[in-house]
Amino acid sequence: MSGDPVITLVEETGSTNADLAEALRSGDLSGVDAWHVARRQNAGKGRQGREWHDGSGNFMGSTVVALGKGNPPPASLSFVAALAVGQAIDEALDGACRPKLKWPNDVLLDGGKVSGILLEMVGDHVVVGIGVNLVSAPDLPDRKTAALTDHGAAPSAEAFAAILAKVFARYLTAWRADGLIPVLKGFVSNSLHYTGSPVTVHDTDGSIIEGEFFGLENTDGALRLTLADGSERVIRAGDIS
Repeated sequence: MSGDPVITLVEETGSTNADLAEALRSGDLSGVDAWHVARRQNAGKGRQGREWHDGSGNFMGSTVVALGKGNPPPASLSFVAALAVGQAIDEALDGACRPKLKWPNDVLLDGGKVSGILLEMVGDHVVVGIGVNLVSAPDLPDRKTAALTDHGAAPSAEAFAAILAKVFARYLTAWRADGLIPVLKGFVSNSLHYTGSPVTVHDTDGSIIEGEFFGLENTDGALRLTLADGSERVIRAGDIS
Protein backbone atom coordinates (compact mmCIF):
# COMPACT_ATOMS: atom_id res chain seq x y z
CA MET A 1 0.00 0.00 0.00
CA SER A 2 1.32 3.45 -0.88
CA GLY A 3 0.51 6.76 0.76
CA ASP A 4 -1.19 7.33 4.08
CA PRO A 5 -3.70 4.74 5.32
CA VAL A 6 -7.35 5.62 4.74
CA ILE A 7 -9.20 6.48 7.98
CA THR A 8 -12.99 6.68 8.15
CA LEU A 9 -14.51 8.26 11.28
CA VAL A 10 -18.11 7.70 12.41
CA GLU A 11 -19.83 9.27 15.40
CA GLU A 12 -21.29 6.05 16.81
CA THR A 13 -21.62 2.37 16.01
CA GLY A 14 -22.18 -0.90 17.81
CA SER A 15 -18.68 -2.24 17.18
CA THR A 16 -16.06 -1.27 14.61
CA ASN A 17 -14.98 -4.92 14.47
CA ALA A 18 -18.52 -6.08 13.80
CA ASP A 19 -18.95 -3.45 11.08
CA LEU A 20 -15.87 -4.63 9.19
CA ALA A 21 -16.66 -8.32 9.73
CA GLU A 22 -20.14 -7.80 8.28
CA ALA A 23 -18.70 -5.92 5.32
CA LEU A 24 -16.25 -8.75 4.62
CA ARG A 25 -19.02 -11.35 4.71
CA SER A 26 -20.92 -9.30 2.13
CA GLY A 27 -17.85 -9.17 -0.13
CA ASP A 28 -16.84 -5.58 0.65
CA LEU A 29 -13.03 -5.37 0.88
CA SER A 30 -12.80 -1.61 1.36
CA GLY A 31 -11.67 -2.14 4.97
CA VAL A 32 -8.46 -3.92 3.95
CA ASP A 33 -5.51 -1.80 5.17
CA ALA A 34 -7.94 1.05 5.95
CA TRP A 35 -9.18 2.09 9.40
CA HIS A 36 -12.75 2.34 10.63
CA VAL A 37 -12.83 4.53 13.76
CA ALA A 38 -15.80 5.43 15.98
CA ARG A 39 -16.14 8.21 18.51
CA ARG A 40 -18.43 5.92 20.47
CA GLN A 41 -19.19 2.18 20.51
CA ASN A 42 -22.28 0.83 22.24
CA ALA A 43 -21.51 -2.88 21.84
CA GLY A 44 -17.70 -3.11 21.98
CA LYS A 45 -16.02 -6.17 23.44
CA GLY A 46 -12.54 -7.24 24.42
CA ARG A 47 -10.53 -10.44 24.59
CA GLN A 48 -12.25 -13.54 26.07
CA GLY A 49 -15.64 -11.84 25.72
CA ARG A 50 -14.93 -9.02 28.16
CA GLU A 51 -16.76 -5.72 27.69
CA TRP A 52 -14.52 -2.90 26.47
CA HIS A 53 -14.88 0.48 28.17
CA ASP A 54 -16.49 3.09 25.93
CA GLY A 55 -15.16 6.39 27.26
CA SER A 56 -15.87 9.55 25.34
CA GLY A 57 -12.69 10.83 23.72
CA ASN A 58 -10.95 7.46 23.70
CA PHE A 59 -9.77 5.65 20.57
CA MET A 60 -11.87 2.79 19.18
CA GLY A 61 -11.01 1.48 15.75
CA SER A 62 -10.49 -1.54 13.52
CA THR A 63 -8.72 -2.51 10.33
CA VAL A 64 -8.69 -5.57 8.06
CA VAL A 65 -5.58 -7.59 7.23
CA ALA A 66 -5.67 -9.81 4.14
CA LEU A 67 -3.77 -13.05 4.74
CA GLY A 68 -1.33 -14.21 2.10
CA LYS A 69 0.50 -17.43 1.35
CA GLY A 70 3.46 -17.88 3.68
CA ASN A 71 2.33 -15.30 6.21
CA PRO A 72 2.95 -16.07 9.91
CA PRO A 73 0.01 -17.49 11.93
CA PRO A 74 -2.96 -15.08 11.91
CA ALA A 75 -3.13 -14.98 15.73
CA SER A 76 0.38 -13.52 15.80
CA LEU A 77 -1.08 -10.26 14.47
CA SER A 78 -1.83 -9.56 18.14
CA PHE A 79 1.92 -8.98 18.63
CA VAL A 80 1.97 -6.64 15.62
CA ALA A 81 -0.96 -4.72 17.09
CA ALA A 82 0.58 -4.51 20.58
CA LEU A 83 3.89 -3.24 19.21
CA ALA A 84 2.11 -0.67 17.07
CA VAL A 85 -0.06 0.55 19.94
CA GLY A 86 2.95 0.83 22.24
CA GLN A 87 4.93 2.86 19.73
CA ALA A 88 1.93 5.05 18.86
CA ILE A 89 1.41 5.85 22.56
CA ASP A 90 5.11 6.57 22.97
CA GLU A 91 4.96 9.02 20.06
CA ALA A 92 1.73 10.60 21.28
CA LEU A 93 3.22 11.21 24.74
CA ASP A 94 6.58 12.25 23.30
CA GLY A 95 8.32 9.70 25.50
CA ALA A 96 6.86 11.01 28.78
CA CYS A 97 5.99 7.47 29.90
CA ARG A 98 7.31 4.44 28.05
CA PRO A 99 4.68 1.76 27.44
CA LYS A 100 5.45 -1.83 28.43
CA LEU A 101 4.02 -4.91 26.75
CA LYS A 102 2.65 -7.93 28.59
CA TRP A 103 2.00 -11.26 26.88
CA PRO A 104 -0.08 -11.94 24.90
CA ASN A 105 -1.08 -8.43 23.80
CA ASP A 106 -1.53 -6.07 26.75
CA VAL A 107 -0.08 -2.57 26.62
CA LEU A 108 0.66 -0.98 30.00
CA LEU A 109 1.42 2.55 31.15
CA ASP A 110 3.02 2.71 34.61
CA GLY A 111 1.64 -0.79 35.22
CA GLY A 112 -1.92 0.05 34.18
CA LYS A 113 -3.70 -1.51 31.22
CA VAL A 114 -4.22 1.19 28.62
CA SER A 115 -5.31 -0.77 25.57
CA GLY A 116 -7.46 -3.65 24.40
CA ILE A 117 -6.82 -5.72 21.26
CA LEU A 118 -9.24 -8.17 19.64
CA LEU A 119 -8.68 -10.30 16.52
CA GLU A 120 -11.52 -11.91 14.56
CA MET A 121 -11.09 -14.24 11.59
CA VAL A 122 -13.43 -13.81 8.62
CA GLY A 123 -12.46 -16.19 5.85
CA ASP A 124 -8.93 -15.34 4.72
CA HIS A 125 -8.98 -11.97 6.47
CA VAL A 126 -8.40 -10.85 10.05
CA VAL A 127 -10.27 -7.95 11.61
CA VAL A 128 -7.96 -6.24 14.10
CA GLY A 129 -9.82 -4.20 16.71
CA ILE A 130 -8.01 -1.79 19.04
CA GLY A 131 -9.21 0.35 21.92
CA VAL A 132 -6.93 2.84 23.70
CA ASN A 133 -7.72 4.87 26.81
CA LEU A 134 -6.76 8.35 25.68
CA VAL A 135 -8.65 10.53 28.17
CA SER A 136 -10.27 8.12 30.64
CA ALA A 137 -9.98 4.57 31.93
CA PRO A 138 -12.51 2.33 33.69
CA ASP A 139 -12.21 1.26 37.31
CA LEU A 140 -11.79 -2.51 37.22
CA PRO A 141 -11.82 -4.74 40.31
CA ASP A 142 -9.12 -7.13 39.10
CA ARG A 143 -6.51 -4.88 37.47
CA LYS A 144 -4.97 -1.44 37.37
CA THR A 145 -5.93 0.71 34.40
CA ALA A 146 -4.43 3.82 32.85
CA ALA A 147 -5.08 6.58 30.32
CA LEU A 148 -2.71 8.75 28.34
CA THR A 149 -3.92 11.83 30.24
CA ASP A 150 -2.32 10.32 33.38
CA HIS A 151 1.03 11.21 31.82
CA GLY A 152 0.43 14.25 29.63
CA ALA A 153 -1.89 15.78 27.08
CA ALA A 154 -3.70 13.13 25.08
CA PRO A 155 -4.32 13.50 21.34
CA SER A 156 -7.78 13.41 19.86
CA ALA A 157 -9.08 10.10 18.55
CA GLU A 158 -8.49 11.36 15.00
CA ALA A 159 -4.90 12.37 15.70
CA PHE A 160 -4.14 9.11 17.45
CA ALA A 161 -5.69 7.16 14.57
CA ALA A 162 -3.30 8.84 12.14
CA ILE A 163 -0.28 7.90 14.28
CA LEU A 164 -1.44 4.33 14.90
CA ALA A 165 -2.38 3.64 11.27
CA LYS A 166 1.10 4.57 10.03
CA VAL A 167 2.93 2.60 12.74
CA PHE A 168 0.71 -0.45 12.28
CA ALA A 169 1.32 -0.39 8.53
CA ARG A 170 5.09 -0.45 9.10
CA TYR A 171 4.93 -3.40 11.51
CA LEU A 172 2.50 -5.24 9.25
CA THR A 173 4.88 -4.86 6.30
CA ALA A 174 7.71 -6.28 8.41
CA TRP A 175 5.49 -9.17 9.59
CA ARG A 176 4.76 -10.08 5.99
CA ALA A 177 8.27 -9.59 4.62
CA ASP A 178 10.50 -10.79 7.46
CA GLY A 179 8.29 -13.24 9.34
CA LEU A 180 7.39 -13.52 12.98
CA ILE A 181 10.79 -13.73 14.69
CA PRO A 182 11.74 -10.02 14.35
CA VAL A 183 8.26 -9.06 15.60
CA LEU A 184 8.64 -11.32 18.64
CA LYS A 185 12.09 -9.90 19.36
CA GLY A 186 10.61 -6.43 19.31
CA PHE A 187 7.81 -7.53 21.62
CA VAL A 188 10.19 -9.11 24.14
CA SER A 189 12.54 -6.10 24.09
CA ASN A 190 9.58 -3.93 25.15
CA SER A 191 8.09 -6.52 27.49
CA LEU A 192 7.37 -6.21 31.18
CA HIS A 193 9.05 -9.59 31.60
CA TYR A 194 12.61 -10.64 30.85
CA THR A 195 14.45 -13.96 30.90
CA GLY A 196 14.38 -15.33 34.42
CA SER A 197 11.70 -12.98 35.77
CA PRO A 198 8.90 -14.66 37.79
CA VAL A 199 5.62 -15.26 35.97
CA THR A 200 2.27 -16.48 37.26
CA VAL A 201 -0.12 -17.83 34.64
CA HIS A 202 -3.85 -17.98 35.27
CA ASP A 203 -4.75 -20.73 32.82
CA THR A 204 -8.06 -20.82 30.97
CA ASP A 205 -9.12 -23.89 33.01
CA GLY A 206 -8.74 -21.96 36.26
CA SER A 207 -5.40 -23.45 37.29
CA ILE A 208 -2.38 -21.38 38.28
CA ILE A 209 1.12 -22.08 36.93
CA GLU A 210 4.23 -20.43 38.33
CA GLY A 211 7.61 -20.28 36.65
CA GLU A 212 10.23 -18.03 35.10
CA PHE A 213 9.95 -16.24 31.78
CA PHE A 214 11.98 -18.04 29.11
CA GLY A 215 10.94 -16.18 25.99
CA LEU A 216 8.41 -16.85 23.24
CA GLU A 217 8.03 -19.69 20.75
CA ASN A 218 9.37 -18.56 17.37
CA THR A 219 6.61 -20.35 15.47
CA ASP A 220 3.57 -18.70 17.07
CA GLY A 221 4.59 -16.51 20.02
CA ALA A 222 3.46 -18.93 22.72
CA LEU A 223 4.84 -18.20 26.20
CA ARG A 224 7.75 -20.35 27.38
CA LEU A 225 8.16 -20.93 31.11
CA THR A 226 10.87 -22.67 33.12
CA LEU A 227 9.26 -24.44 36.09
CA ALA A 228 10.78 -25.00 39.54
CA ASP A 229 11.84 -28.55 38.64
CA GLY A 230 13.78 -27.29 35.60
CA SER A 231 11.24 -28.47 33.04
CA GLU A 232 9.79 -26.19 30.39
CA ARG A 233 6.11 -25.41 29.87
CA VAL A 234 4.62 -23.78 26.78
CA ILE A 235 1.49 -21.67 27.34
CA ARG A 236 -0.75 -20.67 24.45
CA ALA A 237 -3.65 -19.09 26.35
CA GLY A 238 -4.15 -17.44 29.72
CA ASP A 239 -3.50 -14.27 31.69
CA ILE A 240 -0.13 -13.63 33.30
CA SER A 241 1.20 -11.51 36.13
